[in-house]
Amino acid sequence: MIRPELAARLRPWAETGAALASAGFGLWLFSLGGWLFWPLGAILALGSVLWALDARRRMRFRHDSLGPGLVELDEGAIRYLSPNRLMGGEMPLPELAEIRLLRLNGRRHWRLKRLDGQALLVPADAAGAEMLAGAFATLPGIDMGRVSAALAGDAPAFQTLWTRPARDTLT
Repeated sequence: MIRPELAARLRPWAETGAALASAGFGLWLFSLGGWLFWPLGAILALGSVLWALDARRRMRFRHDSLGPGLVELDEGAIRYLSPNRLMGGEMPLPELAEIRLLRLNGRRHWRLKRLDGQALLVPADAAGAEMLAGAFATLPGIDMGRVSAALAGDAPAFQTLWTRPARDTLT
């Protein structure tokens, strides 16, 4: 019923569209009035708008899986499985000290640095890299708007997007 090329263009917007439809339903509930439907509709509409904003920001993390390797998020650790044995590794989120976005050979890479100075380089277009949005969102003081804006535009070749606040460093 829908042309395949149009369906492919709309697929990334599915979650955002569902959130906006839910917000519309919440506004409809609110319009019914009464002591039950006003707060219920307002809470549903507000929650759905927040869901839509989050879905829109996470949408920038999704790419066609053209990059090498696989990203996994398991038990509070980011794991990058690379076809090159020397490039893969694991980065526990509590030990993460810095996030940078680099452009190397025309491709974007996340540079994740540990508190002890070790670094992990993860292609931004690797399979499973969209899970990094959820992992990054749990970090203290991170501005996800800034992170998603760096992914969206033609950003500089080297950007520091987050550093762990001094009071949160492990001793």
